[in-house]
Amino acid sequence: MSTLSVASRLSVAPMMDWTDRHCRYFHRQISRNALLYTEMVTAPAVIHGDRERLLGFDAAEHPVALQLGGSDAKELAEAAKVGADFGYDEINLNCGCPSDRVQSGAFGAVLMKTPDLVAECCAAMIAAQPVEVTVKCRIGVDDQDPQEVLPEFIEKVAAAGVTRITIHARKAWLQGLSPKDNREIPPLDYPLVHAMKAAYPQLHLSINGGIKDLAAAEVELAQGLDGVMVGRAAYHQPMEVLGAADQRIWGQGEARDPFDVAQAMIPYIARHLERGGRLHQITRHMLGLFHGKPGARRFRQILSEGATRDGAGVELFESALSAVRERVN
Repeated sequence: MSTLSVASRLSVAPMMDWTDRHCRYFHRQISRNALLYTEMVTAPAVIHGDRERLLGFDAAEHPVALQLGGSDAKELAEAAKVGADFGYDEINLNCGCPSDRVQSGAFGAVLMKTPDLVAECCAAMIAAQPVEVTVKCRIGVDDQDPQEVLPEFIEKVAAAGVTRITIHARKAWLQGLSPKDNREIPPLDYPLVHAMKAAYPQLHLSINGGIKDLAAAEVELAQGLDGVMVGRAAYHQPMEVLGAADQRIWGQGEARDPFDVAQAMIPYIARHLERGGRLHQITRHMLGLFHGKPGARRFRQILSEGATRDGAGVELFESALSAVRERVN
């Protein structure tokens, strides 16, 4: 089994405006093994934009995957090569995002309607560079019958050379629902994803959607799926999802202590500030670190109110930590 197949037993979903490089570095201090994903970056942005700003990451983030958005095989192939040259461990094609902006570009979830195009894009990405290409998809869109369209989609993508697919176990409604509603309103169909694993045992299939904590992830793995991708829960309650993951999913080490995680972030924060960065760019991702613990509200309050101010530095972060320690001790 490949290193990435092992890492993707538990992964943190690509989330726009959330899973930036600072978020990923923070999550890596909690779990050494979980596979981390970038926010979606469009292929044209990779080709024509500021690559260091869009794609730069810390070596500590490995294993880390780049998620691309697009529907032009040539552009995606070029962008995939750029991503591979930057050192990403995986290149993922977004076939699941339902936002209006994505639809207007004819990619994201709308690609569920054109599996032949997706297969063409994947084949081009695979041929252009050496890094593994994967797909993240929905079970269908709009009035499609997932029982029919999902197997066809999987077969065509697999025939193009993709062996690892993450399935968000909800339909996406391209009209009438916001991206937020599309994450919550369409019903989850976990049995269909399990049926796909039974039908395609040679493929590495991960499930996404509605996973609330590590225990729920373990249930899906125990039922035969190869991986579980967690989104909002990993962001808002990172310790509940990632804190004991290395121990329970991979049999390594001990559960992480949130104070140890916080201390590990201080040198990173200091380096970011020295380069002209702002404190809130990092700490906004850390507000859930002490979720459910005494002092968590005060921790969030200090950082939310103070980290955006000019001159906010490590001292403010340490003050927020002290507020939690006072409640614990």
